[in-house]
Amino acid sequence: MIERSTIIISVAIVWLYASLLTAGGAYSNAAPKTQFYCRTDRSGIEGAAPWISVPYPFQWGVPTFHAGEAFAMTAASFVALVESTGAFIAVSRCASATPCPPSVMSCGVGWQGVGILLGGLFGTANGSSVSMENAGYLYCTRIGSRRVVQISAGFMIIFSILGKFGAFFASIPGPIIGAIHCFLLGYAGAAGIVFLQFCNLNSFRTKFIVGFSMFMGLSVSKYFKDDASVAGYASLNTWQNDVIKVIFSSKAFVGGGLAYFLDNTLKRNDPEVRKDRGQHFWDRFRSAKTDPLSEEFYSCIPGLRENFPLY
Repeated sequence: MIERSTIIISVAIVWLYASLLTAGGAYSNAAPKTQFYCRTDRSGIEGAAPWISVPYPFQWGVPTFHAGEAFAMTAASFVALVESTGAFIAVSRCASATPCPPSVMSCGVGWQGVGILLGGLFGTANGSSVSMENAGYLYCTRIGSRRVVQISAGFMIIFSILGKFGAFFASIPGPIIGAIHCFLLGYAGAAGIVFLQFCNLNSFRTKFIVGFSMFMGLSVSKYFKDDASVAGYASLNTWQNDVIKVIFSSKAFVGGGLAYFLDNTLKRNDPEVRKDRGQHFWDRFRSAKTDPLSEEFYSCIPGLRENFPLY
């Protein structure tokens, strides 16, 4: 049990240490940037937060609709869809489950769209996407139960209503959050790279697609994040600039989209290439009915087939 909770225990210890340093005045004469990242009482978050705050639709006023902003949000939602698809595959791998068939993937994407709609109604000022950190944490705890996710979602809803609790967790110093991201995102990224074992990594075609897409995903997104406005894209309309930057600033979208395009165009009809690209591995997971582990799974739990039929 302790082994599976090492991250939570580590965060609690370092968070307590940061609180003691803040209360002892260790950051009183430090640089403003250091105080912002290291203090646990920055900006008076806990004092300003209400005890109870129930969110409701249109709490920030009646929504306004503009065609340009709609295109920008559509682009952001599409990028989130691509990133979430990769997270779904990583989660199934970290949970030691078989890859999700397209039908199940479509259900997840549909519910993500519902979440984005609800976020707009409640004025969250951000879209809804999956958390790659949860995929990494799933690998650390080795708990692949949907019941755990449902209970966690319930706690998140409760903490969003109790403002003091939300402010309390928001006081975690930034370096602690950054360290958690480095640790968990490493697991999540490795879960995706592991699927390359089903490809022929000795093939020049595979090496080119993997290396070129990874390099372009990092370099193109970096360019559009830092230099797009300087390079002349600022002369476009605001919504056009937003659409371009949102799409090409995503590393997963640029790298994954390019790899998908190259993998489905370069000699894809060659029988040897089909085996090199690992397509034979995915055939059994195109549908839940063709997955041999599905029947084994249903046979272990009586009554499960009637309540949760195969897609």
